[in-house]
Amino acid sequence: MPELPEVETTCRGITPHILQQAVVKVIIRDHRLRWPVPRTLNNTLENCIVHKVTRRAKYIFIHFDHGTLILHLGMSGRLHVIDKDTPVLKHDHVDIVFNNGQCLRFHDPRRFGSIHWTKTDPALHKLIKNLGVEPLSDAFTGEYLWQQSRKRKISVKQFIMDSHIVVGVGNIYASESLFLTGIHPTRAAGNISQQRYVLLVSAIKKVLTAAIKQGGTTLRDFTQSDGQPGYFKQKLNVYGRADERCNQCGASIKQIVQGQRATYYCGKCQR
Repeated sequence: MPELPEVETTCRGITPHILQQAVVKVIIRDHRLRWPVPRTLNNTLENCIVHKVTRRAKYIFIHFDHGTLILHLGMSGRLHVIDKDTPVLKHDHVDIVFNNGQCLRFHDPRRFGSIHWTKTDPALHKLIKNLGVEPLSDAFTGEYLWQQSRKRKISVKQFIMDSHIVVGVGNIYASESLFLTGIHPTRAAGNISQQRYVLLVSAIKKVLTAAIKQGGTTLRDFTQSDGQPGYFKQKLNVYGRADERCNQCGASIKQIVQGQRATYYCGKCQR
């Protein structure tokens, strides 16, 4: 599943190609995504100009004068900027064609992605309004995370993956950040000190920033908007490395399941 760094990479990748461009037409080949694609989208966007492209959590906002297009990549979705005459492949569900001859193509084999239109502030959309703080923002601090964790018995890994607390700390990045901080992933969130949460926030920001810089993590279902994969996977310390030696101490990396997700950690380095 594309995580925050992959979505941010996609957002940055498509922006130069569609910014200040007018929509010529919208082609919908399959309305059946996680929620039905609005059938009136062509009439809504035709001849309208893209004024801004932003991201909130794992949602991409394409802003127009009269509203905002909200896109989510789901588990296997990808956005490609291609020539409008590029042959269509299976699972190419939606094309947004621009006056510069470029096409923003939404490809999603599993169809868990979604496309929404809103005339109001996208931050107030029902899918957005209850999300937590952005992990790379000034609002995400050790004090904030510590305050949110008080009396919480949930494991710290599941806690930092809760999108109502902080968005975009996916499974890979949670495991990596906890390793850098030396915190065991099964520890109760409410039993961790404020000082360690300061360190954890710093680690989360560091890991996400590095992943964005390197183009996102290479996963089976993700490539950047230009078709090139990300390269962050080469830098992983624990994720996906069960039974391999820890880069820090040489002990064997362990794997457990938390909340139906694989968790990787070093039993010697993380307490």
